[in-house]
Amino acid sequence: MTHEQESDLVSLNEWLKGRHALTGLAPDWDIGALPDEPSALFASWLREAADAGVAEPHTVTLATVDADGLPDARTLILKRIDDRGWAFASTRSSRKGAQLAAVPAAALNFWWQPQVRAVRVRGRVEEATPDESAADLAARSASARADIAAGDWTLWRLIPTRIEFWQGSRDRRHTRVVYDAADDGWSRTVIGGPADRLTEDRGA
Repeated sequence: MTHEQESDLVSLNEWLKGRHALTGLAPDWDIGALPDEPSALFASWLREAADAGVAEPHTVTLATVDADGLPDARTLILKRIDDRGWAFASTRSSRKGAQLAAVPAAALNFWWQPQVRAVRVRGRVEEATPDESAADLAARSASARADIAAGDWTLWRLIPTRIEFWQGSRDRRHTRVVYDAADDGWSRTVIGGPADRLTEDRGA
C-alpha cells in the first residue's frame, strides 16, 4: 500500500468516526396491537415506508452461503409474499443460483433508514414451478428478458422460520419484535423498547 493510499484510509476512518447513525424519524408503533401473523405487520410497515416516500422500499438484501459455508450478499427485489413464502427471482446460472442449489437456505434484510426500521427474515428456500418462473420472466420488460437463456430464469421462495422487526431509537433502547415459526402458527417475543421489556406470547 502506498503512502497516499494509507493517508486516504486514515482520512476515511476519521470521517467514519464522525458519522451519526439513526438519524431518521421512527413512526409511532403500538406494541400492544401486534398482529398474530408477521406478514400482516410487514405489509403495514412496507406501506408506511412507501407512503413516507422511502425510495424503493421493496428492495432487499439477500444473503446466502456457498458450499464451503462462506457468506455472500446482494440487493434485489422482493416479488411477493403469500402462504408459500417470500419470493425473489434471478438466473439459475448466477452465483446466487449456484449457492442456493448447494445450500437451500437464505436470509433477507430490509433497511428503511428514514424510518429507522429493519426487517430480517430467514429460512429454507424452495424453487417455484417452471411455469411460475416462466410467468415471472414474461412479466419483465423485453429488455430485461434479453440474453436470458431458456429455463435459466428462476423464482425462489424463502419459507420463513424467523422474522424480526427492528425499530431503532437514538437513545439506543431499540425495540425488536421476533416471530418464530411454530407448529400452530407463530410465537412472538418483544424485546427492548422504552420499558426495556421482554415478553413472549403465542400467535394464532
